[in-house]
Amino acid sequence: MRIAVDAMGGDYAPQAIVEGALLAVRECKAIDGLYLVGDETAIQAEIARCGGSSDRVVVRHAAEVIGMGESPANAVRRKKDSSINRAMDLVKDGSADAVFAAGSTGAAVAAATLKLRTLEGIRRPAIAVAMPTPADKPVLVIDGGATTDCTPEILMQFAIMGSVYSRQVLGQPEPKVGLMSVGTEEAKGNALSKETFELLEHAPVTFIGNVEGHDLFEGGVDVVVCDGFTGNVILKTSESVAHAVGKWLKRELTKNPVRLLGSLLLSGGLRSLKKKISQKTYGGAPLLGVNGICIIGHGSSDKIAAKNGILQAVEAVTHRVNESILAGVRHFAAAAAAPGAAP
Repeated sequence: MRIAVDAMGGDYAPQAIVEGALLAVRECKAIDGLYLVGDETAIQAEIARCGGSSDRVVVRHAAEVIGMGESPANAVRRKKDSSINRAMDLVKDGSADAVFAAGSTGAAVAAATLKLRTLEGIRRPAIAVAMPTPADKPVLVIDGGATTDCTPEILMQFAIMGSVYSRQVLGQPEPKVGLMSVGTEEAKGNALSKETFELLEHAPVTFIGNVEGHDLFEGGVDVVVCDGFTGNVILKTSESVAHAVGKWLKRELTKNPVRLLGSLLLSGGLRSLKKKISQKTYGGAPLLGVNGICIIGHGSSDKIAAKNGILQAVEAVTHRVNESILAGVRHFAAAAAAPGAAP
């Protein structure tokens, strides 16, 4: 298995990305080859700093980098020799089986869509983000920001893709799929959610109906379907709340000596909680629906997040996620086209 890595993407690139990539290669024997794409001089310097390379690591030079503040689609088209473009090219020509990128999410989505194209029958790609829950199993939010304007058919395809990923990579034997809305009743929501509800009742997924925001963290749903605008707001709000709670907790636990002593007794549990809710745990989110495996990392990815993101790419390739997505979409299309099929 061969993985391409945009070594220049992210707040701490190339240092954190290169170090994380080398950790992944050492930990995972399934990686036959790993391409580090970007400024060759800078990448080689980081490899040397980490103690040298592996014979499974190849550096591919790319002269340009797409910045976080640039227009994603325009930059992808204009900067042909950017690290994200060259990394996607390796997947497109079959040199690599997957790509990991932790820079601009918009640039990664644009490059994947333009170069890899979507899978046959898939209208739009979606970012599937795994979020922790108290039930010790993640809930998958799809879409996390790739496609902001959706039709009912697009959301139905998101449900199929999310269900496949939850089952095959996250280990949920029969993922329960919910549609994000403003109430659990079928009649609640806007026109888009009501029409999508009707489609999901006939889709090849275990559809449990509408869910609300509080259902995300209660463990009763495995896949939450929404458009990319709503999903991105959910993710960023949840992330900010987690950071705020952490700051409040730290302030309250250090207000006086008694509380400080208590916090020392709780330190093991607090470290475990911090690890559980950290974005480093999964390392990235898959961009589902494109003709290749693409894992998008957080812009603030450190070496552990980069390593875990690359290992997540390995999981997606190993479990043949795209083949199962294609099978699910074709099954639905065939059933919908059958005489007397439900609308």
